Amino acid sequence: MMTRKIPFFEYPRLWTDSKQEYISIFDHVASSGGFILQKDLADFETELAKYTGVNYSVGVGNATDAMEIFLEAIGLNKGDEIIISSHTMLATASAIKFAGGVPVPVDIGEDNLICTDSIENSITSNTIGIMPTQLNGRVCDMDKIIKIAQKNNLFIVEDAAQALGAKFKGKHAGTFGLASCISFFPAKVLGCFGDAGGVLVNDKNLYHKIFQLHDHGRDIDGEVKRWGRNSRLDNLQAAILRHKLKNYDKVIERRREVAQMYQDRLNDLSELQLPPPPSTTSNHFDVYQNYEITADKRDDLKDYLNEKNIGTLIQWGGKGVHHFRQLGFTQKLPKTDKFFERCIMLPMNMFISNEDVDYICETVKSFYIK
Repeated sequence: MMTRKIPFFEYPRLWTDSKQEYISIFDHVASSGGFILQKDLADFETELAKYTGVNYSVGVGNATDAMEIFLEAIGLNKGDEIIISSHTMLATASAIKFAGGVPVPVDIGEDNLICTDSIENSITSNTIGIMPTQLNGRVCDMDKIIKIAQKNNLFIVEDAAQALGAKFKGKHAGTFGLASCISFFPAKVLGCFGDAGGVLVNDKNLYHKIFQLHDHGRDIDGEVKRWGRNSRLDNLQAAILRHKLKNYDKVIERRREVAQMYQDRLNDLSELQLPPPPSTTSNHFDVYQNYEITADKRDDLKDYLNEKNIGTLIQWGGKGVHHFRQLGFTQKLPKTDKFFERCIMLPMNMFISNEDVDYICETVKSFYIK
């Protein structure tokens, strides 16, 4: 078999694969002089809201800002607790912290997303909300989470940074609670050329608060209504995202094809646990932001794939939120601990070919089958 070199993510191809189109977009924006809060951004916000089925979206500087802003808009008091999965980026917890609340990480379930039993066991008199992370392009079982929230009078907000286009029972990630965040980091399924994020929201009053908070307290009429910050998605990035959103469903379709190829070629290895395969009949429609598996002898497998020029990644350096003891977390979460001892992500992006997938799978098999 011919040796290939397959990086985990080939960032230069974000530019080179559509270079002339992006040059035209740059020329359009730069020639017009419309860099901040201009038509391309307004149009993208409208199109993103329409795509996901919400009433409003707001483009912001990054997904972490998005979470902080919508939590500030909701209003947290000192000591207010919000339950999150420990299997998420630390940003989910830090957004709660900097909005004035207390993040409470809980364990994962069999699907490696937030465990609903762990949610219920962690509710205290200080708990005011739940923030599920719709991770790796898959939506949690929101029926169960909504039932818990309603029973305990808790609000729901979503970290949907990795899940634009993913659905649960036909409903888009980011549309189940009061508000949600989306990330447009370059490696995301819908990514631009730098940090960028968005907020999805239905309630008109909450939308106005979020809009004010992201632009120095100014409302859509330009009048200052409250203290705010500067976290605006710039018009150039918005123009790029508008262009890419037009073909977004085709991008998702390709990722689901790649996920099915991994499923077909690796499912017979007992040493691996794969994510659920793509389905058109289940409650879940997954977009495969990442292809995260768990593996026996994970570290040895990672080294072996590296030797064979296959890039992999252990998400967030192999740490869940509760592992950051220096930040005050004391939870014992055995399922999450076990997961991070075994997790590894295989290449999943638009640049990977069928031949690349074949090579990756044959190489993984050669590690386990001597």
